[in-house]
Amino acid sequence: MNGNITSEMIAKMIDLSLLHPTMTDAQIREGCELSRKLRVATACVKPYSVPMAKEILDGSGVGVCSVIGFPHGNSQTAIKVQETELAIREGATEIDMVINVGKAIGGQWDFVTADIKAVNDACISRKALLKVIFENDYLEDRRIIRLCEICSSLKVAFAKTSTGYGFVKQPDALYNYNGATEHHLKLMRKHCSPDVQIKAAGGIRSLDDTLAVRSWGATRIGATAAKAIIEEAQKREAVGTLKLPGENIITSKLGGTY
Repeated sequence: MNGNITSEMIAKMIDLSLLHPTMTDAQIREGCELSRKLRVATACVKPYSVPMAKEILDGSGVGVCSVIGFPHGNSQTAIKVQETELAIREGATEIDMVINVGKAIGGQWDFVTADIKAVNDACISRKALLKVIFENDYLEDRRIIRLCEICSSLKVAFAKTSTGYGFVKQPDALYNYNGATEHHLKLMRKHCSPDVQIKAAGGIRSLDDTLAVRSWGATRIGATAAKAIIEEAQKREAVGTLKLPGENIITSKLGGTY
């Protein structure tokens, strides 16, 4: 992954996340307008917001991403498919679908495979890309590896680390999550086939975080902090210090150096 990089390339790594449950229509509209201005990869919106996002982003080169079965993945497969078809019909070009985590933990891999396949088939037939969200905070490595194998066999476009809302009860009784981590991203990149890209989400808040996850195998990120990330990339680009891993050493808050 060494070589030249530009702020435009950084922007096209980003799905600007507009998914918080308290976001109003006005805030989502503002986020879509920002997505257009920043020229990110997509604005990632809740399903009901797809028509609004399509209207705002039309002709911009910025895609519309809709989440499916979000954030817990427990909808019936038929509902996930219907939700996917409606989102694409209303303008979504990319779909981020949450797996049924309980079925994965229970080792019911036939169900998990059929669930992903049904949504992927709906995407492929309508020329949309599918990103499959694992929710790694809930999963042991062996289950993450199995999900990578399933995604590879089905030829999905992306495997994704997290929703950003997969909160786990901690020893202090508070809820938190790790989101995208070095360990999980390297594990996913190792066990997904080369044609399955990796999306990192959860806790990516800076350019250094973005460069770190890129060095660990991610080609797309989900982030709310797109403006800050891109503006920092532009500043470094202007003075010749926007570098890829191997050309500088930076410590990311996500853990590890590169």
